[in-house]
Amino acid sequence: MFQSSADTRVDVAVVGAGIVGLAHALAAAKRGWRVAVFERHPYAVGASIRNFGMIWPIGQPQGSLLARALRSRAIWIEVAKQAGILIEACGSLHLAHRPDELAVIEEFVATRQEGGYDIQLLSPAETLQKSPAVVPEGLLGSLWSSTEMTVDPRQAIRQLPKYLAEQYGVKFHFGQVVTEINAPHLVAGGKTWQAEHIFVCSGADFETLYPQIFAESGITKVKLQMMRTAPQPNGFRIGPSLCGGLTLTHYEAFAHCSSLGSLKDRIQAETPHFPEWGIHVMVSQNVQGELTIGDSHEYGPNPEPFDRAFINQYILDYLKTFAQVPDFHITEFWNGVYPKIFGQTEWIYAPEAGVQIINALSGAGMTLSFGLAQEVVASLG
Repeated sequence: MFQSSADTRVDVAVVGAGIVGLAHALAAAKRGWRVAVFERHPYAVGASIRNFGMIWPIGQPQGSLLARALRSRAIWIEVAKQAGILIEACGSLHLAHRPDELAVIEEFVATRQEGGYDIQLLSPAETLQKSPAVVPEGLLGSLWSSTEMTVDPRQAIRQLPKYLAEQYGVKFHFGQVVTEINAPHLVAGGKTWQAEHIFVCSGADFETLYPQIFAESGITKVKLQMMRTAPQPNGFRIGPSLCGGLTLTHYEAFAHCSSLGSLKDRIQAETPHFPEWGIHVMVSQNVQGELTIGDSHEYGPNPEPFDRAFINQYILDYLKTFAQVPDFHITEFWNGVYPKIFGQTEWIYAPEAGVQIINALSGAGMTLSFGLAQEVVASLG
Protein backbone atom coordinates (compact mmCIF):
# COMPACT_ATOMS: atom_id res chain seq x y z
CA MET A 1 0.00 0.00 0.00
CA PHE A 2 2.78 2.44 0.95
CA GLN A 3 5.36 3.05 -1.75
CA SER A 4 7.83 5.92 -1.85
CA SER A 5 10.52 6.93 -4.31
CA ALA A 6 13.95 8.39 -3.67
CA ASP A 7 12.63 11.95 -3.98
CA THR A 8 10.01 11.33 -1.29
CA ARG A 9 12.40 9.94 1.32
CA VAL A 10 13.69 12.20 4.07
CA ASP A 11 15.22 11.81 7.50
CA VAL A 12 12.60 13.93 9.25
CA ALA A 13 9.02 14.84 8.34
CA VAL A 14 7.32 17.61 10.28
CA VAL A 15 3.55 18.05 10.25
CA GLY A 16 2.70 21.73 10.77
CA ALA A 17 4.54 24.94 9.91
CA GLY A 18 3.66 26.89 13.04
CA ILE A 19 6.36 27.84 15.50
CA VAL A 20 6.54 24.36 17.08
CA GLY A 21 6.95 22.66 13.72
CA LEU A 22 9.44 25.23 12.46
CA ALA A 23 11.52 24.89 15.62
CA HIS A 24 11.73 21.12 15.18
CA ALA A 25 12.61 21.54 11.52
CA LEU A 26 15.44 23.87 12.50
CA ALA A 27 16.78 21.57 15.24
CA ALA A 28 16.74 18.58 12.89
CA ALA A 29 18.25 20.49 9.97
CA LYS A 30 21.10 21.68 12.18
CA ARG A 31 21.98 18.00 12.68
CA GLY A 32 22.45 17.72 8.93
CA TRP A 33 19.26 15.73 8.45
CA ARG A 34 17.07 16.04 5.38
CA VAL A 35 13.82 17.64 6.52
CA ALA A 36 10.42 18.07 4.90
CA VAL A 37 7.64 20.18 6.44
CA PHE A 38 3.97 19.70 5.53
CA GLU A 39 1.43 22.45 6.18
CA ARG A 40 -2.24 22.12 5.27
CA HIS A 41 -2.63 25.86 4.55
CA PRO A 42 -0.78 28.03 2.02
CA TYR A 43 1.00 29.41 5.11
CA ALA A 44 0.52 28.94 8.84
CA VAL A 45 -2.58 30.78 10.08
CA GLY A 46 -3.09 29.32 13.56
CA ALA A 47 -2.01 30.40 17.02
CA SER A 48 1.55 31.09 15.86
CA ILE A 49 0.49 34.27 14.06
CA ARG A 50 -2.26 35.27 16.49
CA ASN A 51 -0.21 36.19 19.54
CA PHE A 52 1.72 39.09 21.05
CA GLY A 53 5.02 38.06 19.49
CA MET A 54 6.53 38.06 22.97
CA ILE A 55 9.49 35.89 23.86
CA TRP A 56 8.68 35.84 27.57
CA PRO A 57 11.17 34.08 29.89
CA ILE A 58 9.90 36.06 32.89
CA GLY A 59 6.68 34.01 32.81
CA GLN A 60 8.47 30.67 33.21
CA PRO A 61 9.16 29.17 36.64
CA GLN A 62 12.69 28.82 37.93
CA GLY A 63 14.45 25.66 36.78
CA SER A 64 14.23 23.68 33.56
CA LEU A 65 11.49 25.78 31.95
CA LEU A 66 13.30 29.06 32.53
CA ALA A 67 16.48 27.48 31.15
CA ARG A 68 14.53 26.29 28.11
CA ALA A 69 13.10 29.77 27.59
CA LEU A 70 16.56 31.36 27.77
CA ARG A 71 17.93 28.84 25.25
CA SER A 72 15.01 29.66 22.98
CA ARG A 73 15.77 33.35 23.38
CA ALA A 74 19.37 32.80 22.28
CA ILE A 75 18.20 30.86 19.21
CA TRP A 76 15.71 33.61 18.35
CA ILE A 77 18.54 36.16 18.37
CA GLU A 78 20.68 33.98 16.11
CA VAL A 79 17.88 33.12 13.69
CA ALA A 80 16.39 36.62 13.53
CA LYS A 81 19.72 38.11 12.49
CA GLN A 82 20.26 35.55 9.74
CA ALA A 83 16.66 35.42 8.53
CA GLY A 84 16.00 39.17 8.47
CA ILE A 85 13.33 38.94 11.17
CA LEU A 86 12.80 42.19 13.03
CA ILE A 87 13.28 41.61 16.74
CA GLU A 88 13.42 44.02 19.66
CA ALA A 89 15.08 43.25 22.99
CA CYS A 90 12.68 45.50 24.84
CA GLY A 91 12.43 43.86 28.27
CA SER A 92 9.24 43.94 30.31
CA LEU A 93 7.58 45.82 33.16
CA HIS A 94 5.05 44.34 35.57
CA LEU A 95 3.41 47.42 37.03
CA ALA A 96 2.04 47.78 40.56
CA HIS A 97 -0.70 50.33 41.18
CA ARG A 98 -2.08 48.54 44.24
CA PRO A 99 -0.29 47.48 47.46
CA ASP A 100 -1.06 43.77 46.97
CA GLU A 101 0.49 43.90 43.50
CA LEU A 102 3.62 45.51 44.89
CA ALA A 103 3.79 42.85 47.61
CA VAL A 104 3.91 40.06 45.02
CA ILE A 105 6.58 41.86 43.01
CA GLU A 106 8.69 42.50 46.11
CA GLU A 107 8.42 38.85 47.16
CA PHE A 108 9.28 37.65 43.67
CA VAL A 109 12.42 39.77 43.52
CA ALA A 110 13.45 38.72 47.03
CA THR A 111 13.04 35.01 46.29
CA ARG A 112 14.20 34.85 42.67
CA GLN A 113 17.03 37.39 42.44
CA GLU A 114 19.58 34.59 41.98
CA GLY A 115 17.30 32.20 40.13
CA GLY A 116 18.40 32.84 36.55
CA TYR A 117 16.19 35.87 35.97
CA ASP A 118 17.66 39.29 35.24
CA ILE A 119 15.24 41.28 37.36
CA GLN A 120 15.07 44.45 39.44
CA LEU A 121 12.52 46.14 41.67
CA LEU A 122 12.02 49.70 40.40
CA SER A 123 10.69 52.75 42.16
CA PRO A 124 7.94 54.80 40.51
CA ALA A 125 10.49 57.30 39.21
CA GLU A 126 12.72 54.55 37.80
CA THR A 127 9.69 52.90 36.19
CA LEU A 128 8.65 56.08 34.42
CA GLN A 129 12.18 56.42 33.05
CA LYS A 130 11.80 53.01 31.41
CA SER A 131 8.51 53.79 29.64
CA PRO A 132 6.59 56.95 28.75
CA ALA A 133 3.44 54.82 28.46
CA VAL A 134 3.11 54.01 32.17
CA VAL A 135 0.25 55.69 34.03
CA PRO A 136 2.00 57.63 36.82
CA GLU A 137 -1.07 58.19 39.02
CA GLY A 138 -1.01 55.73 41.89
CA LEU A 139 2.12 53.98 40.64
CA LEU A 140 3.88 52.18 43.49
CA GLY A 141 6.69 50.48 41.60
CA SER A 142 7.39 47.76 39.06
CA LEU A 143 9.24 44.58 38.25
CA TRP A 144 11.79 45.17 35.49
CA SER A 145 13.10 42.18 33.52
CA SER A 146 15.63 42.60 30.72
CA THR A 147 15.15 39.25 28.98
CA GLU A 148 11.89 39.73 27.10
CA MET A 149 11.88 40.34 23.36
CA THR A 150 9.23 41.07 20.75
CA VAL A 151 8.83 40.00 17.14
CA ASP A 152 5.92 40.49 14.80
CA PRO A 153 4.66 36.89 14.67
CA ARG A 154 3.08 37.40 11.28
CA GLN A 155 6.41 38.44 9.79
CA ALA A 156 8.44 35.86 11.70
CA ILE A 157 6.29 32.85 10.79
CA ARG A 158 6.30 33.86 7.12
CA GLN A 159 10.07 34.50 7.07
CA LEU A 160 11.28 31.42 8.93
CA PRO A 161 10.38 28.92 6.16
CA LYS A 162 12.33 30.98 3.62
CA TYR A 163 15.32 31.00 5.93
CA LEU A 164 15.14 27.26 6.63
CA ALA A 165 14.81 26.48 2.93
CA GLU A 166 17.70 28.70 1.88
CA GLN A 167 20.05 28.04 4.79
CA TYR A 168 19.42 24.34 5.45
CA GLY A 169 17.63 23.00 2.40
CA VAL A 170 14.42 22.23 4.29
CA LYS A 171 11.65 21.35 1.84
CA PHE A 172 8.26 22.93 2.50
CA HIS A 173 5.03 21.51 1.15
CA PHE A 174 2.34 24.11 1.76
CA GLY A 175 -1.28 23.38 0.99
CA GLN A 176 -0.74 19.66 1.58
CA VAL A 177 -2.69 17.90 4.31
CA VAL A 178 -1.10 14.89 5.97
CA THR A 179 -4.03 12.49 6.02
CA GLU A 180 -2.41 9.25 7.18
CA ILE A 181 0.65 8.12 9.11
CA ASN A 182 1.87 4.54 9.29
CA ALA A 183 5.51 4.96 10.21
CA PRO A 184 7.86 5.20 8.49
CA HIS A 185 5.35 6.33 5.88
CA LEU A 186 2.95 9.24 5.68
CA VAL A 187 0.52 10.38 3.04
CA ALA A 188 0.35 14.08 2.11
CA GLY A 189 -1.39 15.57 -0.88
CA GLY A 190 -2.09 12.09 -2.20
CA LYS A 191 1.63 11.23 -2.26
CA THR A 192 3.42 8.76 0.00
CA TRP A 193 6.53 9.86 1.87
CA GLN A 194 9.00 7.95 3.98
CA ALA A 195 10.79 9.39 7.01
CA GLU A 196 12.88 7.90 9.81
CA HIS A 197 11.39 10.39 12.28
CA ILE A 198 7.97 12.04 12.07
CA PHE A 199 7.06 15.01 14.30
CA VAL A 200 3.35 15.85 14.50
CA CYS A 201 3.16 19.54 15.45
CA SER A 202 -0.37 20.22 14.34
CA GLY A 203 -1.45 22.63 17.07
CA ALA A 204 -5.19 22.84 17.65
CA ASP A 205 -5.98 20.44 14.77
CA PHE A 206 -6.84 17.31 16.76
CA GLU A 207 -9.22 15.86 14.20
CA THR A 208 -7.04 14.86 11.24
CA LEU A 209 -4.43 12.55 12.79
CA TYR A 210 -4.73 10.26 15.84
CA PRO A 211 -8.15 11.64 16.91
CA GLN A 212 -8.70 8.90 19.49
CA ILE A 213 -5.32 9.50 21.12
CA PHE A 214 -6.03 13.22 21.33
CA ALA A 215 -9.47 12.53 22.78
CA GLU A 216 -7.95 10.42 25.56
CA SER A 217 -5.03 12.76 26.30
CA GLY A 218 -6.87 15.33 28.40
CA ILE A 219 -5.92 18.03 25.91
CA THR A 220 -8.32 20.94 25.42
CA LYS A 221 -8.46 24.12 23.39
CA VAL A 222 -8.04 27.65 24.68
CA LYS A 223 -9.59 30.60 22.87
CA LEU A 224 -8.14 34.05 23.46
CA GLN A 225 -9.31 37.45 22.19
CA MET A 226 -6.81 40.03 21.04
CA MET A 227 -6.60 43.45 19.38
CA ARG A 228 -4.14 45.66 17.53
CA THR A 229 -3.90 49.42 17.07
CA ALA A 230 -2.59 51.40 14.14
CA PRO A 231 1.04 52.54 14.38
CA GLN A 232 1.38 55.08 17.15
CA PRO A 233 1.74 58.67 15.85
CA ASN A 234 5.02 60.57 15.77
CA GLY A 235 7.06 57.42 16.36
CA PHE A 236 5.81 56.99 19.94
CA ARG A 237 7.36 53.91 21.58
CA ILE A 238 6.21 52.29 24.79
CA GLY A 239 9.63 50.74 25.37
CA PRO A 240 9.22 47.50 27.36
CA SER A 241 6.20 45.28 27.02
CA LEU A 242 3.79 46.26 29.80
CA CYS A 243 1.40 44.33 32.02
CA GLY A 244 -0.64 45.01 35.13
CA GLY A 245 -1.31 43.15 38.35
CA LEU A 246 -3.64 40.61 36.71
CA THR A 247 -0.66 39.10 34.91
CA LEU A 248 0.96 38.20 38.22
CA THR A 249 -1.90 35.73 38.73
CA HIS A 250 -1.50 34.16 35.29
CA TYR A 251 2.10 32.95 34.96
CA GLU A 252 3.62 30.05 36.89
CA ALA A 253 6.75 32.08 37.60
CA PHE A 254 4.86 33.85 40.40
CA ALA A 255 2.97 30.84 41.75
CA HIS A 256 5.36 30.32 44.68
CA CYS A 257 4.70 33.79 46.14
CA SER A 258 2.71 33.52 49.38
CA SER A 259 1.41 37.06 48.84
CA LEU A 260 -0.34 35.98 45.63
CA GLY A 261 -3.36 34.68 47.54
CA SER A 262 -4.33 38.13 48.82
CA LEU A 263 -4.06 39.56 45.31
CA LYS A 264 -6.27 36.83 43.86
CA ASP A 265 -8.83 37.29 46.65
CA ARG A 266 -9.06 41.02 46.00
CA ILE A 267 -9.43 40.53 42.24
CA GLN A 268 -12.18 37.96 42.78
CA ALA A 269 -14.03 40.25 45.18
CA GLU A 270 -13.72 43.49 43.19
CA THR A 271 -13.69 42.28 39.58
CA PRO A 272 -14.92 38.67 39.34
CA HIS A 273 -15.33 39.01 35.57
CA PHE A 274 -11.55 38.90 35.17
CA PRO A 275 -11.10 35.35 36.52
CA GLU A 276 -14.43 34.32 34.98
CA TRP A 277 -13.11 35.03 31.48
CA GLY A 278 -9.43 34.29 32.21
CA ILE A 279 -8.46 37.89 31.54
CA HIS A 280 -5.05 39.31 32.18
CA VAL A 281 -3.81 42.29 30.23
CA MET A 282 -0.56 42.90 28.39
CA VAL A 283 0.56 45.19 25.61
CA SER A 284 3.50 44.84 23.24
CA GLN A 285 4.66 47.00 20.35
CA ASN A 286 6.11 45.80 17.07
CA VAL A 287 8.70 47.63 15.01
CA GLN A 288 5.97 49.19 12.88
CA GLY A 289 4.69 50.93 16.00
CA GLU A 290 1.45 48.93 16.28
CA LEU A 291 0.31 47.85 19.74
CA THR A 292 -0.89 44.29 20.32
CA ILE A 293 -3.30 44.05 23.25
CA GLY A 294 -4.91 41.11 25.07
CA ASP A 295 -6.07 38.74 26.28
CA SER A 296 -8.79 36.42 27.60
CA HIS A 297 -8.96 32.64 28.00
CA GLU A 298 -11.96 30.41 27.31
CA TYR A 299 -11.52 26.64 27.60
CA GLY A 300 -13.25 23.77 25.84
CA PRO A 301 -12.94 21.19 23.05
CA ASN A 302 -14.77 23.36 20.52
CA PRO A 303 -14.55 27.11 21.30
CA GLU A 304 -17.18 29.37 19.77
CA PRO A 305 -15.78 31.35 16.82
CA PHE A 306 -17.70 34.46 17.86
CA ASP A 307 -15.80 37.11 19.82
CA ARG A 308 -17.50 38.86 22.71
CA ALA A 309 -17.37 42.65 22.56
CA PHE A 310 -17.68 43.03 26.33
CA ILE A 311 -14.50 40.97 26.85
CA ASN A 312 -12.55 43.31 24.58
CA GLN A 313 -13.97 46.25 26.50
CA TYR A 314 -12.91 44.72 29.84
CA ILE A 315 -9.40 44.35 28.44
CA LEU A 316 -9.20 47.90 27.10
CA ASP A 317 -10.64 49.46 30.25
CA TYR A 318 -8.14 47.63 32.44
CA LEU A 319 -5.25 48.47 30.10
CA LYS A 320 -5.97 52.16 30.51
CA THR A 321 -5.52 51.86 34.28
CA PHE A 322 -1.79 51.23 33.81
CA ALA A 323 -0.89 52.32 30.25
CA GLN A 324 -1.37 55.57 28.33
CA VAL A 325 -0.54 56.05 24.64
CA PRO A 326 -1.40 58.69 22.04
CA ASP A 327 -3.84 56.48 20.11
CA PHE A 328 -5.87 53.54 21.46
CA HIS A 329 -7.96 53.24 18.28
CA ILE A 330 -8.29 49.54 17.45
CA THR A 331 -7.86 48.55 13.82
CA GLU A 332 -7.96 44.75 14.18
CA PHE A 333 -9.80 42.25 16.38
CA TRP A 334 -9.19 38.51 16.29
CA ASN A 335 -9.12 35.35 18.32
CA GLY A 336 -6.55 32.59 18.57
CA VAL A 337 -6.92 28.99 19.66
CA TYR A 338 -4.13 26.94 21.20
CA PRO A 339 -3.97 23.52 22.86
CA LYS A 340 -3.39 22.93 26.57
CA ILE A 341 -3.33 20.15 29.14
CA PHE A 342 -3.90 21.43 32.66
CA GLY A 343 -0.95 20.72 34.91
CA GLN A 344 1.46 20.11 32.02
CA THR A 345 3.80 22.45 30.16
CA GLU A 346 3.83 20.37 26.99
CA TRP A 347 2.58 17.04 25.67
CA ILE A 348 5.01 14.70 23.93
CA TYR A 349 3.59 11.33 22.99
CA ALA A 350 4.75 8.48 20.74
CA PRO A 351 1.67 6.83 19.18
CA GLU A 352 3.94 4.44 17.28
CA ALA A 353 7.66 3.87 16.74
CA GLY A 354 9.22 6.70 14.76
CA VAL A 355 6.43 9.19 15.49
CA GLN A 356 6.25 11.87 18.17
CA ILE A 357 3.34 14.22 18.80
CA ILE A 358 4.57 17.54 20.20
CA ASN A 359 1.74 19.75 21.35
CA ALA A 360 0.07 21.69 24.16
CA LEU A 361 2.75 24.27 24.95
CA SER A 362 -0.01 26.22 26.71
CA GLY A 363 0.36 29.45 24.78
CA ALA A 364 4.13 29.65 25.30
CA GLY A 365 5.14 28.46 21.86
CA MET A 366 7.06 31.59 20.92
CA THR A 367 8.92 31.44 24.23
CA LEU A 368 9.70 27.72 24.50
CA SER A 369 9.59 26.02 21.09
CA PHE A 370 13.20 26.45 20.00
CA GLY A 371 14.56 25.14 23.29
CA LEU A 372 12.07 22.27 23.45
CA ALA A 373 12.90 21.23 19.88
CA GLN A 374 16.59 21.06 20.78
CA GLU A 375 15.75 18.66 23.62
CA VAL A 376 13.44 16.49 21.50
CA VAL A 377 15.91 16.14 18.61
CA ALA A 378 18.84 15.51 20.98
CA SER A 379 16.87 12.66 22.57
CA LEU A 380 16.88 10.82 19.24
CA GLY A 381 20.61 10.23 19.56
